[in-house]
Amino acid sequence: MNIHEYQAKELLQRFNVATTRGRVASSLDEAEQIARELGDVEVVVKAQIHAGGRGKGSFKNGFQGGVHLRKTPEEVRVVAEKMLGQILVTHQTGPAGRLVNKVLVAKSVDIAREIYFAVLLDRATAAPLIVASTEGGVEIETVAAKSPEKIVREAIDPLVGLQPFQTRKLAKQLGFESSQLKSASKLFEGLYRTFVAFDCSMVEVNPLVVTNKGEVLALDAKFNFDDNALYRHPEIAGLRDVAEEDPREVEASKHGLSYIGLDGNIACLVNGAGLAMATMDIIKFYGGEPANFLDVGGGATEERVTEAFKILMADKKVKAILVNIFGGIMRVDIVAQGIIKAAKTLKLSVPLVVRLEGTNVERGKQLLKDSPDMSGLIAADDLADAAQKAVAAAATANPKSQIRSSK
Repeated sequence: MNIHEYQAKELLQRFNVATTRGRVASSLDEAEQIARELGDVEVVVKAQIHAGGRGKGSFKNGFQGGVHLRKTPEEVRVVAEKMLGQILVTHQTGPAGRLVNKVLVAKSVDIAREIYFAVLLDRATAAPLIVASTEGGVEIETVAAKSPEKIVREAIDPLVGLQPFQTRKLAKQLGFESSQLKSASKLFEGLYRTFVAFDCSMVEVNPLVVTNKGEVLALDAKFNFDDNALYRHPEIAGLRDVAEEDPREVEASKHGLSYIGLDGNIACLVNGAGLAMATMDIIKFYGGEPANFLDVGGGATEERVTEAFKILMADKKVKAILVNIFGGIMRVDIVAQGIIKAAKTLKLSVPLVVRLEGTNVERGKQLLKDSPDMSGLIAADDLADAAQKAVAAAATANPKSQIRSSK
């Protein structure tokens, strides 16, 4: 789950992380009023969407940039009018862009230095890791590719947490002056406490800035949360903005399904994340393009399988469906019943390729064979066979598709 920049700043302020003054506005009057409350200062107006690259983005109405500096409340109102209710396109949104429903109006600062700082979960050690760089304001992937020596890493023992000597060490490595060490260390500590308190998988500040007055501030922040821990944080779950998400993914989450929409035309329904990724890979190997990642889970019910089919069929690009089930915890016959129910309810209009293995597999296959609603089903013996048949079925519907032979 992601949240907006203004929400991230509100969370950081709970742990005394220094940020800039400001509030979010969803109307022109609010934007102008916030600018007046900030006083006779230059303010920054920032479009609030779940995507990076806003400053270099462009609106479909022709307005350039999702981040602007303005000196008067009247000017803030004018720029807010060009942002609110408009589609902003950045390199992360894709050509479709995102609708801007809110803008952050905050006091601008004179920046002397920009720094990248993130606390994240290191999958290799299953422990927190700090990644930082003196090259703030730049995507960390770019820094890693061009100047890897400028990236600082500091592992954290989860039993003892971030220690004072580590914050001082990081501050020195990142070039903070002696007078700034205390402020920098306090900010680092606050970021780590935020990371732990909200079960985050990442807290990223880019840029973390030093102002011309020597202040150390978190100018922009991005959070990623562990979705499996959200039950412990209803206040965080309440920050979710479903308007920023794929409607199919929102619907899937209501039924306990893990779904990510893609741009292909072969829909996948699989149990288990690893098997789902393997299924997507083998579809691509045989020349096809998966339309989604969909994991129905190890304990999927007939109803959950039916809902999964509804989501798959809502994608108009889908030309074939591949069901790949390995029943361990899940019984294959339950999946078969879900497939039959979905076929009756939805009247599937695209080819359906099914590969089943595992618990009660013979009964599951027999249920499908005996059902009058499954006369068009394409049975597969193994995963390679299933992928080839799905790619062939999709190509029949789309003659421009290429089929790669396994021979």
